[in-house]
Amino acid sequence: MAMAVLLSVLAGSAPGSVLVQDGKINGMTVSTRRGSAEWGKDHMAPTISELKELGVNWIQIHPYARIERDGEVRWRRDGDQGGTAPTWLRSPIEEAHRQGIKIFIKPHLAYWGNYSWRGEIAYENLADRERFFRTYREWISAMARFSQGADAFAVGTELDGTLEHEAQWRQVIAAVRAEYSGPLTYAANWSDYERVPFWDALDAIGVQAYFPVLDPGARGGELPPQAEFDRGWGRIMDRLRAFSRQQGKIVVLTELGYNRSSNAPYEPWDSRVGGANADELQARCMEAALGAIARESSVVGVFLWKWFPGDYRPRDFAMSDPAMRRIISAHWAGSPATAR
Repeated sequence: MAMAVLLSVLAGSAPGSVLVQDGKINGMTVSTRRGSAEWGKDHMAPTISELKELGVNWIQIHPYARIERDGEVRWRRDGDQGGTAPTWLRSPIEEAHRQGIKIFIKPHLAYWGNYSWRGEIAYENLADRERFFRTYREWISAMARFSQGADAFAVGTELDGTLEHEAQWRQVIAAVRAEYSGPLTYAANWSDYERVPFWDALDAIGVQAYFPVLDPGARGGELPPQAEFDRGWGRIMDRLRAFSRQQGKIVVLTELGYNRSSNAPYEPWDSRVGGANADELQARCMEAALGAIARESSVVGVFLWKWFPGDYRPRDFAMSDPAMRRIISAHWAGSPATAR
């Protein structure tokens, strides 16, 4: 079956539900150091141009709101006056399209100081839970309204501690559908995507793909050969393919990255860097991941984590480091550089 036909079948018949018609999503997350305003600055244009040279055909940005311990979601309502999108959101959408690539908006909750990570967010207290879903729905609906014109949108990211409240999540999805006409997904953590109860209401299965690639019990031994990494990603793809077929939905890896770390194959989410064979382990993980994604038809692509506008180079998950650039370019620069 041709790729375009297969994707159409898997994605279903909802308007705007097919994320790609041909090729793959070669995506990069463009992050910021100093808040949302950076996405609206002039440095986004050369950043997108630089990413296109690597073969990137989608970018992702991740607007933030603050989550409090009592469940309240708080955000700056800049742009909420008169229903116009803030510059920092409107501008990157326009610039991506001007340069012929697509853009995915994946809102995040800023949990720092209140939770250890987003997956910990959960509310047994009824008042707190109701406050969370009410204020979350208000925020995510506003982000969806302001993102009209973007090419895909996520209704949530790693909020897997709240998945048992299916009815409330379906209300969130309905509220987003009322504001945004493009394809929707939810970005589930790699450990939880199989228990999301509302994939039928979305257009694609989104997975934060920090899967362990090698058996943690093998940690600390000799440097494994590339074949071991390839087999690890083969097992991951077997699981994703089976779930895609079960759900009748395409899979998009909404986030994936590897640190320059001896821990990269075992705990890819860990932000610590360094250790024995760190450079080689990072490279072998990325080689295996991009190769497996290219071969798997039910997984339509990936968004790598992360890249910063301008000259800033992060300490962790730095896709702009020379070694990562070489690997990304080798896999993607020969593929279509323009989203179709």
